[in-house]
Formats: sequence, structure tokens, C-alpha cells
Amino acid sequence: MKHLNRGFVYFICMVSAMGGLLFGYDWVVIGGAKPFYEQFFQIANDPFMQGWAMSVALLGCLIGAMLSGVLADRFGRKKLLIVSALIFLVSAYYTGAASSFTIFLIARFLGGIGIGIASNLSPMYIAEVSPSAIRGKLVSLNQLTIVLGILGAQIVNWLLAEPVPADYTAQQIAESWNGTMGWRWMFWAAAFPAGLFFLLVFFIPESPRWLYINGYKEKALGALTKIGGKDYAQEEVTGIEMGQMKKADENGGLKKLFSRPMRKVLVIGLVIAVFQQWCGTNVIFNYAQEIFQSAGFTLNDVLFNIVITGIANLVFTFVAIFTVDRLGRRALMKIGAGGLAGIYLILGTCYFFEISGWFMVVLVVMAIACYAMSLGPVTWVLLSEIFPNSVRGVAMAVCTFGLWAGCFTLTYTFPLLNAFLGSSGTFWIYSLICIGGFIFIQRELPETKGKSLETLEKELIK
Repeated sequence: MKHLNRGFVYFICMVSAMGGLLFGYDWVVIGGAKPFYEQFFQIANDPFMQGWAMSVALLGCLIGAMLSGVLADRFGRKKLLIVSALIFLVSAYYTGAASSFTIFLIARFLGGIGIGIASNLSPMYIAEVSPSAIRGKLVSLNQLTIVLGILGAQIVNWLLAEPVPADYTAQQIAESWNGTMGWRWMFWAAAFPAGLFFLLVFFIPESPRWLYINGYKEKALGALTKIGGKDYAQEEVTGIEMGQMKKADENGGLKKLFSRPMRKVLVIGLVIAVFQQWCGTNVIFNYAQEIFQSAGFTLNDVLFNIVITGIANLVFTFVAIFTVDRLGRRALMKIGAGGLAGIYLILGTCYFFEISGWFMVVLVVMAIACYAMSLGPVTWVLLSEIFPNSVRGVAMAVCTFGLWAGCFTLTYTFPLLNAFLGSSGTFWIYSLICIGGFIFIQRELPETKGKSLETLEKELIK
């Protein structure tokens, strides 16, 4: 685009995507802190409490995702981004400062609400301010910041944790730097990017599509002009007006979203959202300690191996950013589903024959890489594209709710599957799920690259 103000567009997209950075950090930091806060709160031998500590944030995610869509459609995208930044800031402080397990759980639950809001709002905002020709790349920036947050948490955990001698007792771990202060600083570190996000979000405009739909036409035109010039702004406004000719009825977005014309696109959105979690890759981040220890590694080696997976995650996210607008969304989703099915089949077989060592790390890194260049970022791109302007907020909320419900069930069931079926059977199940996902993508998922949001609405809503 000749008159595209790329500096401004990338600035507002990167600020919005900081919600993804905090989402990634807050989501993964608990994995590295787990061996130490469990000793501090004396829950190392209590599976029920261990499960609560790991999954309570996911319950917050469900609530944050459920509320964010309706609130974003009513009050705007920017105000909710400000709220999510403030929630991350408060949660980071109180999680690290917790003197009791109850306070720890409440703070983690609050952080989950922030994740639920940010995971919904950040990609939606970016999609609504991005020119269609580079929308896939810009929405993928949100996944890039998620990955940077994940890697940041992994590096912080690795650097803060002092080496743990193999003969250390649980009591010695609880009384060490790791058990008294190390795990606290792992959570407190999130306060620094959260504070920066809170400040910068005041300098980005409201979504021009939300402004126009809600009657702030001059402000919308001004924002679009700043993005791409007068001709671009007029072209976008024409598209928005055509998309608004058939308005949502007074009963609100949910009724329209669940109406017959929306049924197919809603099913597509929910299936790909849940599949992104049920494909199994995210258990590697949450249960890396168990996965790598099952492959014969010590706790000190585990923390380093986790950093390796984070680096692979980052590198291959760039592959997605540079290919999503070239190869297309559908092709990348098929590569991800098919690739993971094969990798999990081999990984499960290796666990079955008790193969250990660096070959297992290579397989795990391959799984992370495959996910990072496909299902991880492309799912968010698709969810931000396929729904009409009039219901995008509530539709994203419903699909994000489904995604976090999928994440909760995945996180909750992994220890159970691992206990009953072993690591081999668990990864074979994930392989079968990926095969099912591949078949669904092949049959049902349309290609969306290079099309305006209004053009997609015409093609998908019938």
C-alpha cells in the first residue's frame, strides 16, 4: 500500500500485542516456579492442591474471555485493554507476595481473568486496525509476543533458580533461595512489562471499526486516515457501511451469533479454537518438568531444556509471520495438524520402548516448532477474521471461552491420562486428535488470506 503509515500501524499493533506478551509470561511462569512454591506452601504431596495451583488461572481465563466480548462491544476495545493491563499488574504483585496458599490462588485466578481478556482483545483489535493485505502478518505479531512472553518466563525461571543438588531434601528446597524468594521474583518480574503496557495503551486509538459502528464516524475516519491516507479511509468506511446494512437486532450479538446463518462459521471457530489446545502441545509448557523427567533428565537439566523449547517456539513463530499471507491460513493449519500427528506417534512410541536422552528433546522441540509455525498463531488469525463486524466481539469471546475450556480440560486430564495410560498412550491419543483435526480442516476450513473483513462476511455468512 502506497500511503500506508507503517510506523504507526506497527506501533499500535505491537502495543496491543503486549497483552499477548503478558498472557504468555503469566501462563508459563508457573511451570518453572512449581517445584519451589509447592514446597513453600507444603502442597508437594497433595495432588488436589497441586491441580488447583496449576489450573485456577484457567478458570479465570474462562471468565475473562466470557465477559470481554460483551464488554468490548459495549465500551470499546481500548478500555478493556487498559483493564487487562491493570489486572496483570495487580496479579503479578500479589502472586509473588502471597503469604498463604489462598492468596496465591486468588492472585492466580485474577491473572487468569487478565489472560482471558487479553487473549480475546489483542488479536481482535489488531485485525480491526490492519489493512487486509498484511492482516495475517500483523495478527501473528500477537502470537509472536505470546511466544516472547513464554520464552521470557522460561529464561527468568532458569536464571533465578539456583542449582538444586540431587540429594537435596524437600525441607532444604523450601528453605533455600528458590523456596523462599526465587519463585516470588519469577512472578514479580511480570510487573515490569505490565506497567509498560498500562502506560502505552493510552497512546493507541480506539478500533476505527468499533468507533464507526457506534456512531463516532469522524473519529473513525481520522484513525483510518492516519493508518493509510484519505483514499484508504474512504474505502474502508464504504466496506464497513456495506457490512452494517444488515444490523444486529436489539436482543444483542449472542442471538445473532447463534442464528442459522452464523451456525457454520461459529462451528468452525469453536472447533479450531478447541483443537489448538487439544492438539496437546501446550502440556509441554505446563508439565515440562514431568515430561522431561520421564525422559531421564534432572530438575536442573529440565529448566535448561525448557529454554530450548522456548527458543524453538520463537524462531518458528517468525516462520508463521512470513508465510501466513503467502501460503495461506488453511495450508499452515494442515501442516500443523499433520506434522503433530506424526511427531506424537513417534514420541509415544519412544516412551513405550523407554527411549531417553537428547533424542526425546529433539522430538519435543520438533513438536513445539510445528505448533509455533501453524496452529499457535494461525488459529488467532482465523478467529479474528471469520466473524462479521457486528458480532466479532461476542464471537471472539465465545470462541476464546471454548479455547480456554479446551486448555482447562487438557491441563486437568494430562496427569490422569499419564497415570492410567503412561506417556506413550497419552501422546498416541494426542496423535489421533491431530488426525481428526486435519480431516476437519481439509473438509471445512475456508481460505481467508488477502480478503477484507467485509468480503469474508459476504462469503461465509449465508
